Amino acid sequence: MKQPHAIGFVVAGLAATVVASRAQSAALPHDTFYYIGEINKASIVMLAETGIVPRPLASRIAKGIRTAIDSQAVPGAPRPTDYFDFEPMVIAAAGPDASRMHTGRSRQDIESTYQRDYAREALLSDFEALNESRAKLLALAGKHLETIVPAYTLDVQAQPTSLAHYLSATAQALDRDGERLRASYARVNRSPLGAAALATSGFALDRARLATLLGFDGVVENSYDANHMSSVDFATELVSVLATSALHLGQFSQDLLIQYHQPTPWIMIKEGEGLTTASSIMPQKRNPNAITGLREVSSTVVGDAGRVFLLAHNTSVGDYDYRRQGPVVQTADRARAMYSAFSTVLDNLIINPARALAEVNADYSTMTEVADMLLRECDVPFRIGHHFASELTTYGRGHNLVPKEIPYQEAVRIYREVTGEKLPLTPAQLRHAFDPTYIVLSRRGLGGSQPDEVKRMLSEGETRLEADVEWVSAQRRRLAAAQSALDRAFAALISGA
Repeated sequence: MKQPHAIGFVVAGLAATVVASRAQSAALPHDTFYYIGEINKASIVMLAETGIVPRPLASRIAKGIRTAIDSQAVPGAPRPTDYFDFEPMVIAAAGPDASRMHTGRSRQDIESTYQRDYAREALLSDFEALNESRAKLLALAGKHLETIVPAYTLDVQAQPTSLAHYLSATAQALDRDGERLRASYARVNRSPLGAAALATSGFALDRARLATLLGFDGVVENSYDANHMSSVDFATELVSVLATSALHLGQFSQDLLIQYHQPTPWIMIKEGEGLTTASSIMPQKRNPNAITGLREVSSTVVGDAGRVFLLAHNTSVGDYDYRRQGPVVQTADRARAMYSAFSTVLDNLIINPARALAEVNADYSTMTEVADMLLRECDVPFRIGHHFASELTTYGRGHNLVPKEIPYQEAVRIYREVTGEKLPLTPAQLRHAFDPTYIVLSRRGLGGSQPDEVKRMLSEGETRLEADVEWVSAQRRRLAAAQSALDRAFAALISGA
């Protein structure tokens, strides 16, 4: 059977780009101490620029912040996670006036800010992992435009389709996850800094400048909302996106596992370390660990997201239950593991097109085409054709026949019993209606299983993926540029320039 490869080759190159980008970003993990340090750097720069803190004093405070940050860079340093532990280090280096770096702030808006820092970094890392798996999925689909497979509804074989058609459906679901991550980022990447506890302060802080220095796209305007309301919905929105993606991949893994119920599956996972295991008592078994592992981690992502919702449920505004970054970060970490597991499965699938076609031919999923052909070619009302196809199925199964084995004369007899008329289909037409390859290749509808249409959808999927890869890279560049600008402004403040 002909197997087109053009799409797979294109996407394979894109996958390599995505992997390289993800590896580069994953090499820069940040912790709470780092974020507190960056927040203090931005704060003292803004306070100096607005004149709230005199520049000479701001310069001395900046040197103290630098000393505190550098003191925790040595291996084994405690790197405290509470602002109350950070401030004394700066005071020790710069004197009592160093506490003026906290002018107009609260631990509330500091913590709200680094919660968003964590979420922002986690979202981009998850998006990179998602894009890597999407590239592999598109590449696999491009190799199987004409691989005929059974499709199921209500866990029963329903109609024939192509493997590429099915994989393209999964790819489009993951495309939407990418859209949701972009939309979520727009709300994650807003700064609460300068809101103080909930009502700002008597100092005219430049909140927009703080946001710019820290790489945020803007501020959460209402100061009450900034700390105490948006801190719920930005987190629940993000984990909701990840949980939705987990539902897609859980369904995918379950679809694969259904085939393991068959004596001879048409799709399997390669045998190898970590991919499959043998039973300790049943020597014939090869347990598909890679697939069951994907299903398990997908389910766990859904559970982790539920934890974030439960912590926010029935709390008063201002409570701390829902304002810890840990559950959000844990959900995101698990989602990255899920996308990695998905990539591993895609890399190690064994697909047997002949066996897949045999499984389709062994059942009656082609019968919709019998009714469609009667309507399309002979103007027979669909419900009459449907009834005939149903009776034909009952006869074939009752005589232990597959569709192609039903004698034409029996079909003629059954049609006459159903309608009182002669079957208007020729033997050749009926054979076509029973032929899953003919059915799949001759579909005409938008989004159908016909190779040209699937190829078009895959090509558009490539375009969307390329745009998402570039979008993530653009956000990384923007954050890097903001970091550089903050470092330059902070260094200039230290030097007295």
